[in-house]
Amino acid sequence: MIKLFLKAKHWQLFTLMFGLPIVFQIFIMISMFANIGANGNPNPETFFNLFKLFPIVMLLYMGLFFGWFWSIAIGLQGKVPVNIKMKTKKFKIFFFIPLVYILSISIFIAGLFGGIMESGNEPNVAYIGGVFGIIIPLHLLSMFGIFYSMYFVAKTFKTVQLQKEVGFADFAGEFFMIWFYFIGIWILQPKINMMQNEKSEITTDKDF
Repeated sequence: MIKLFLKAKHWQLFTLMFGLPIVFQIFIMISMFANIGANGNPNPETFFNLFKLFPIVMLLYMGLFFGWFWSIAIGLQGKVPVNIKMKTKKFKIFFFIPLVYILSISIFIAGLFGGIMESGNEPNVAYIGGVFGIIIPLHLLSMFGIFYSMYFVAKTFKTVQLQKEVGFADFAGEFFMIWFYFIGIWILQPKINMMQNEKSEITTDKDF
């Protein structure tokens, strides 16, 4: 699977990672307009049924987005100079935190709206407030995990490219291109393809 991401063309990844969410939004808008009731408002039942697809779409999007991260950060480790140690264990911890969080929150939101639709009752305000009290710190931790993952991915990319120890100033541009992936992927992915096609260096265990 890692090789598929590393060998994928920029337009293929862009179509899947950026096009998928756009197509889903267009599908929702068309479905809502197609089911406008006599009062001129969209049918709420149709809206909630469509919203149940949200976790599935998020799973597909996350699989592509985080799969790309993982493939660069872990798949290129064999091309990192043997004298440079990269903290892949730390990366893995912060990588999976947002992954688990986004999956959990997607399922929770879909279940919440599904429960509202089935019961017909308004959600308990105190319950919602308590849930958000838990979600906010987890959300901040998840955001940190995503930014650290982008940091590590950019650092790995630049280390392989320059074949030397690098500081943030060396890969700041790559960091922002990964952040704004819908632009950066057109620049980074061709270089990743070239790295993947080059003969691998001696692989060592860099889990420190």
